Amino acid sequence: MNPLLELQNFGQSPWYDNIQRAMLRSGELERMIREDGLKGVTSNPTIFEKAINGSNDYDDALADLLARNPAQSSRELFYHLAIEDIQQAADLLRPVYDKTGGCDGMISLEVSPDLAHDTATTVTEALRLAERVNRPNLMIKVPATKEGLPAVTALIAEGINVNVTLLFSVKRYEEVVEAYISGLETAYKKGKPLSGIASVASFFVSRVDALVDKLLDEKLKTAPAEQHAQLQGLQGKIAIANAKMAYQAYERLFSSPRFVKLRAAGAHAQRLLWASTGVKNPAYSDVMYIENLIGADTVNTIPPATYKAFKDHGKAQATLKNGWNEARRDIELLGQLGIDLDAITQQLEDEGVDAFIASFKTLLNAIDIKASVMTSQMRASA
Repeated sequence: MNPLLELQNFGQSPWYDNIQRAMLRSGELERMIREDGLKGVTSNPTIFEKAINGSNDYDDALADLLARNPAQSSRELFYHLAIEDIQQAADLLRPVYDKTGGCDGMISLEVSPDLAHDTATTVTEALRLAERVNRPNLMIKVPATKEGLPAVTALIAEGINVNVTLLFSVKRYEEVVEAYISGLETAYKKGKPLSGIASVASFFVSRVDALVDKLLDEKLKTAPAEQHAQLQGLQGKIAIANAKMAYQAYERLFSSPRFVKLRAAGAHAQRLLWASTGVKNPAYSDVMYIENLIGADTVNTIPPATYKAFKDHGKAQATLKNGWNEARRDIELLGQLGIDLDAITQQLEDEGVDAFIASFKTLLNAIDIKASVMTSQMRASA
């Protein structure tokens, strides 16, 4: 049996961490939904940068937009192109959305990454994007920065589906849940139907190991010999341990009396979504961040190479609740060995925001260049 289909036997929804116009036009996304039980799609600035800048798939649409209004900025042009893709993907996923009662069948679109530390403008842009896309199965992605949290509350209160992204620490995850529940409480007071509001918390995985393993290697160079086995034993372990501790927090927070009241009114729990699940160290199994994080009421958004690998040779079995005591001990040992996980997760958040801003700038610059060439050609042929 297809391992991707088997994930659903354990309560996990496979989503795809990629979107490009070619996969929409060719029928590839439709096939994945039909054959693999694909339940959703996520996008981010880097994905769109690669899709638009790395192909000619968008050139005709870009030329058409410029012919109609050559004065559009690169940002305006990007959102025109992105929204077309998002709407088409949303329509393909709509049967999944309807079948699952609004739990799955989602497509995510991120607010401009340069707004990560601007609460008010994040809310304004998110509401505008939701209105433009005009699909019930749209999720607006908002970074889990300190400034992003009140934006999450405000958007949930307005009934907007939110994917809270760039989440690395359990402590910040608990703050994200607080932001979500607060938003639901406000929506409830406003009389909004809670059953139509969905949210996921995108908890990043492999980037944690990438940085922790680097620090462990540095420690090994100077650590006394008796610590070497401990340091080596933690390599490739902390990202999964961190995710398991987040899931433990999920179970506690969404069984609280405060949320039980909201659930009775139709609210959905905010599921944990495992993001950054492509393996960055070739010495590790290429499916380790899927196989070790399979559990009920979760999502794994899988990048293309990992999706293909898991479909080919992955094994689906309930693993998320295994080894919680070991996971806690590994994280405690990391601190005892002088590596601060809180500092690591903050660094990863900062770097994640910066990386998305850089990708967005590269994308807008590429659109500017293409638009300039196209506009010149139009003038020459006029």
